[in-house]
Amino acid sequence: MTAGWVAGSVRATAMARRRLGAVAARELATCPGLPAALEVLARSPYGRDVGPADTLASAERAVEATTLWNLRVLAGWLPAEGAGLFRLLAGWFEIANIDEHLSGFAADPLEAGVPPFRLGSLATAWPRLSRTSSPAELRAALAASAWGDPGADTHRAISTWLRISWATRVSADIEPARPWAAGAVALLVARELVATGNPRPGVGTAAVIGRLLGAGWSGATGLADLARRLPVSARWALDEVTDPSDLWLAEIRWWARLRRDGTALALHPAFGRRRPLGAAVVLAADAWLVTAALELAARGGADREVWDALA
Repeated sequence: MTAGWVAGSVRATAMARRRLGAVAARELATCPGLPAALEVLARSPYGRDVGPADTLASAERAVEATTLWNLRVLAGWLPAEGAGLFRLLAGWFEIANIDEHLSGFAADPLEAGVPPFRLGSLATAWPRLSRTSSPAELRAALAASAWGDPGADTHRAISTWLRISWATRVSADIEPARPWAAGAVALLVARELVATGNPRPGVGTAAVIGRLLGAGWSGATGLADLARRLPVSARWALDEVTDPSDLWLAEIRWWARLRRDGTALALHPAFGRRRPLGAAVVLAADAWLVTAALELAARGGADREVWDALA
């Protein structure tokens, strides 16, 4: 075990504490409005980026930016292999940037867009992708990168492909993350294809989905049928989901598993990949929980029983 992994593992244990946690997030969710919630958040580990003038959207963005900053700091403590691991994990932020970039192609040139997340050394291809000026150029740049070819240059095709490509690479390179990736793709298929009745993806995208979900998913006629066709590694994400209105519960369950698994990894006794991976996952799950709490506070505050069902 190299000194870099030892230092990174120790640092990961400390950084995993830079979160609000379920108990404090519940208090945040019960605040009687966004201003009160922002005051609480300003005194939390998210205070670096959150301020009293934030709107709900900018506060949520700030929470996510804080998480990315923590990942960048932790990656700097790791050897090259660990930095590569965190670059892969940071794919979510690059996807968010690409989604915003895609939306900008159709926006009024005078309208100010959302500033992209600052990925630094955790970028996969964002500097090159950010310079494209049309969906066709973006597709070509993606095809020449680790993201791969989306198969079409529509917003939906690119957005769906990015998430599937990311999940596939995470599953291939990070063994503990395989059930998370498979479950995430199962939810994506359930939401985007089965529940909404949208057209099936192209042949290339369908083939990549099959690497995680097997071949049977494409013939599913409903959510229950889809769950029956999935491998065990993905089926858990759709347990007891038979109606599209229940998919939000499935997403909550997905994040709950991520939080549990991440906590166990962050407490792993050995030095190496598991502790930094766990810290990254715990921080990501906490950011999701905090943004959910902010939305509830902005609506006037959640009942504690409602929050307990969510968290």
